[in-house]
Amino acid sequence: MAVKIRLMRMGAKGHPSYRIVATDSHRKRDGEYIELIGNYFPCDGKNTINEEAALKWLRVGAIPTDTVKNLFSKAGIIKKFDEEKKSK
Repeated sequence: MAVKIRLMRMGAKGHPSYRIVATDSHRKRDGEYIELIGNYFPCDGKNTINEEAALKWLRVGAIPTDTVKNLFSKAGIIKKFDEEKKSK
């Protein structure tokens, strides 16, 4: 089972919000997910990301999509993950 960290669309038409989730790569975009990692509100410019959960899934080998990778970079999660890999 290949796990991806990707966005799941929520919200109303014209006012989207997204959940950042860890899910099986074969599932539908808005289907079942394994774990909720955070939320992304592009209209408000707000993010809430559970850093521990994100790092846990990155350590296990989950692959983030390009958009999620950008969100993680802005939050500093990718930097922490890279430092953690270098120290080992």
